Amino acid sequence: MKITQLSKLVVGTVALAMASGMAFAQQASNYPDKPIRWVVPYTPGGFTDNVARMVTGKLSEVLGQTIVVENKPGANSIIGVETVSKAAPDGYTIVTILPAHTANLTLYKERLSDPLIQNMVPVSLAGLSPLILTTTKSLPVKTTAELIDYAKKNPGKLSFGSSGVGSSAHLTTELLKHTAGIDMVHIPYKGTAPALADLIGGNIQVLVDVPISMLPQVKGDKVNALGMFAAKRLEAAPGIPTLPESGGPAIEAASWVMFMAPAGTPPEIVQKLSDGVAKVLQDPEIKARFAELSVIPGGESPAATKKFFDDEAQKWEKVITTAGVKAE
Repeated sequence: MKITQLSKLVVGTVALAMASGMAFAQQASNYPDKPIRWVVPYTPGGFTDNVARMVTGKLSEVLGQTIVVENKPGANSIIGVETVSKAAPDGYTIVTILPAHTANLTLYKERLSDPLIQNMVPVSLAGLSPLILTTTKSLPVKTTAELIDYAKKNPGKLSFGSSGVGSSAHLTTELLKHTAGIDMVHIPYKGTAPALADLIGGNIQVLVDVPISMLPQVKGDKVNALGMFAAKRLEAAPGIPTLPESGGPAIEAASWVMFMAPAGTPPEIVQKLSDGVAKVLQDPEIKARFAELSVIPGGESPAATKKFFDDEAQKWEKVITTAGVKAE
């Protein structure tokens, strides 16, 4: 190739890159100029849906554009995630995810092997809610240490419920089992409500879940709270000790809400969304409502959110593999 031809090729490549960069910059500066579709892959009214709607309601004001929340449940959140992964990477289709998605990457490895799903872009962590370890009233234990001791003396005789296979509640209890060296039988339910009903009724003995579901039952003296899977006590429940304070292992686990965009979404748009979420989470009204739900606000950068996501995926992959958890 002659030098002149090479020069033209280089100049052309640089020009194309500059044009693409200018196009992305222009796209980001005008973003958003139409309504944003925000998919929640769970049914309306639950923890995930409530947090997503609180944040997007304020984010709509910050961005100056309508945000349409669409509930698209099914297959442990996979249907909603798959839908968004195939959307145009332009910032106008966003998905809300929970820890179940990180578990799904292992449990449903073949189905979720599509690069579009593997390379989705974390935008921001909206918030997290530490989980509570609770027991039925008839079980003769008052602390985590007593539960562990009872379980060791009665291997396989205790049953624990969860809101479903691969949920944060399920995998956290599996982690507790492994760490404490105890044997309990898993009873999966289709949601927290039926599991909680069976805990109150004594049909299962142990249940781990979020404070918004469990605290009313604890305060109503319908179930016992043994400990929080957190480094410090919750402001909303100062009387409930952390797991180590209750004689258990130092395990931290929470249900969290994160926002993700399709792979290839321009970084400038991802950053604009992330900045908007961070601003929303500083709003006094949102802070107060989060406190009522025992949710700790997030608001991290896209890079920090990605690290959090990757760490969670690795953590739960190890638990799933060690415990031999299988998809339903």
